[in-house]
Amino acid sequence: MTDRGTNPQTWVAPEPVSHPPLGPADWLRVVLRGAPLAIVVFGCLGLLLIVRLIERPIFGLRRPVTPYITQFVCRSAFVLLGMGYRTIGAPMSQPGAVVANHASWLDIFALNAAKRIYFVSKSEVAGWPGIGWLARATGTVFIRRDPRAAREQLAVFQGRLAAGHKLLFFPEGTSTDGLRVLPFKPTLFAAFLSPELRPTLWIQPVTMIYEAPEGADPRFYGWWGDMDFGPHLLSTLAARRQGRVTVRYHDPVRAADFTDRKALAATLERQVRIGLEAAGIRDTATEV
Repeated sequence: MTDRGTNPQTWVAPEPVSHPPLGPADWLRVVLRGAPLAIVVFGCLGLLLIVRLIERPIFGLRRPVTPYITQFVCRSAFVLLGMGYRTIGAPMSQPGAVVANHASWLDIFALNAAKRIYFVSKSEVAGWPGIGWLARATGTVFIRRDPRAAREQLAVFQGRLAAGHKLLFFPEGTSTDGLRVLPFKPTLFAAFLSPELRPTLWIQPVTMIYEAPEGADPRFYGWWGDMDFGPHLLSTLAARRQGRVTVRYHDPVRAADFTDRKALAATLERQVRIGLEAAGIRDTATEV
């Protein structure tokens, strides 16, 4: 998940996206889309928590039912928003992790809609109002950014992978406007090359591609820096015509083929960037 607020790693665009004030027709669309979306999200969250009370003591980390509830919510979200959604390629079947560029809060819906995955996030997110609750309920893995916790985190990753979980990382460390891919941080890949994980781990690069509504700023769906969630959600709900998000799955790579975490990070970053270029998005800025 994203580092936001005053975090020095947060990416900030040279110019903000301008969203005009909402008119009566815009507010009508907000209600017509937002009310059903809220019912689905929070209604299914309640159902998920009830099912998890039964699922946890019987299956532990293995979740045979609740991920399908999450998938239903995420697929339904794009239908209710009126936003196009498609995938290119296929999610990998091998055990391992997924890495993607990070452009919006919509990434969470788009990535969960196609495949059951579990996000890896900084531990602070667990305490965030609303978002932290949703993250915990859907099985997010929370990690402390402390070198002293490396062994503990490795054990958590091993347990999750052994349970068949696909772990999702955003190696840029922040979100952008969706028109670029920032350098992947090699430190995030240290665990992948550990003796415990390297022999069996596969990593699949994924490109998130957003197409703005016709006539809108190309960065319309991007959510970055100190942008507030509320106004961004309202502008998305109010869009007269929606755009589209494409989730492009690239061929996975074997961790065993790499001994250098920098080389692994560079290879995965290059594949994600190729996905943007193939969609006609020229990534000319890769600096934080």
